[in-house]
Amino acid sequence: MKRTPLDDSFKVNRNPVTLREIVLDKLRSAIMNFQLLPGDRLVERDLCDRLGVSRTSVREALRHLESEGLVEFADAKGPRVAIITLEDARDLYELRAALEGLIVQLFTLRAKPKHIRALEKALAVNRQTLEAGDLTQVLDSVQGFYDVLLEGSGNQVAATQLRQLQARISYLRATSVSQENRRGASNQEMERMVEAIKSGDPQAAFQASIDHVHAAAQVALAYLQAKQEGSAKVRDMIEPLPTPLPALER
Repeated sequence: MKRTPLDDSFKVNRNPVTLREIVLDKLRSAIMNFQLLPGDRLVERDLCDRLGVSRTSVREALRHLESEGLVEFADAKGPRVAIITLEDARDLYELRAALEGLIVQLFTLRAKPKHIRALEKALAVNRQTLEAGDLTQVLDSVQGFYDVLLEGSGNQVAATQLRQLQARISYLRATSVSQENRRGASNQEMERMVEAIKSGDPQAAFQASIDHVHAAAQVALAYLQAKQEGSAKVRDMIEPLPTPLPALER
């Protein structure tokens, strides 16, 4: 994956009230946008200079990113951008399929008209950002789509569990949607999901959600396999993920 150079936009404009959140957002975005790559060392002094903030702010942000699974303190050399292995990625996609499948079913059964309208709007925004091609905007639009699903599902426990995985899911999502052959298909799969929801069919919505996750998994796992082994022989890693849950009945 090609590295995008860090530029002046990486530097923080000071705001004492939200400084910690700004530093956290800057570092998270740099990882998501591949300005910082898996395995890159995160030297506090260098980050302080680049961001223009104190070491305390940087250290707090790194610890938070560790809790999200984006940074790891693997050895005495200090923190680095986390390396998501093939096994980690497969586990995450299996769990994502289970949680999102449940969320989509519950949304189909419980969503109010305002949630349906918001979901259609989020889908349209996603289509527009895909056409524009900016990765950050694409990721934000996809997250906006899922935020609507989480709100309308009415299950805060499932929503909380999915949000705890959000950073790593978003990183893998960035890996898949950065591949040119994935972008158009992704929105079409989301359209199928929305149509099933609008028709009031939780089984079809469930299946559309699972198919969407499986398609994303194939692309991301194939990419990670090729990076790890330098080979296009990825068949064993991209077998279909198991269907995680039966569809809910009305």
